[in-house]
Amino acid sequence: MSSRLPVPLRELVAQLGKLPGLGPKSAMRIAMQLLKWPENDTRSLGASISSLRDNLCICELCGGLAAATPCPVCADPQRSVDVICIVPEWDSMLALEEGAFYHGQYLVLGGLIDPMDRRDSQSLDLERLERRLAQGVIAEVILALGSTLAAENTASFIRQMLAKKYPQLRVSRLAQGLPLGAEVKFMDKETLRQSLKYRQSL
Repeated sequence: MSSRLPVPLRELVAQLGKLPGLGPKSAMRIAMQLLKWPENDTRSLGASISSLRDNLCICELCGGLAAATPCPVCADPQRSVDVICIVPEWDSMLALEEGAFYHGQYLVLGGLIDPMDRRDSQSLDLERLERRLAQGVIAEVILALGSTLAAENTASFIRQMLAKKYPQLRVSRLAQGLPLGAEVKFMDKETLRQSLKYRQSL
């Protein structure tokens, strides 16, 4: 990055460049676009970013992001309470919710077991899962983790854990309509609907 840039602009470009998918040139284009915005709009954007952590929390039940806990999904009395869908991240939960074809509970793991990223089972939110299952209400666990190697490793670990502690549970996974190497959050609604409808027992 050129040292000729004014320091405030250089600092903004450096921060924007840390976002996934943004290189120095893209970050510079965004910064220049922000300078063209009306002052109120840029200040409003800055305030929204600043307050993001203050105004969001983790739902005590599912582990997803919310403005209050429990989140609207978990607080919905119309949803089935005996089925729980385990997803790796909150955006995967959003993808399923956008389809409006699943009406059970969720649990966000907070990632996947991935030795390449030095993430093991300790990095997953398994305590939250244990608390939900210990209530004795859940009859089926759906693993909606995708079909990557990390997803397969995680599914295998959770399946073994559940078989030992909760052998009465039905454990299923999204059908293999998901292409190999795909992530749930990037799937179209119809693929997700078919995968959920024709899920397989493990």
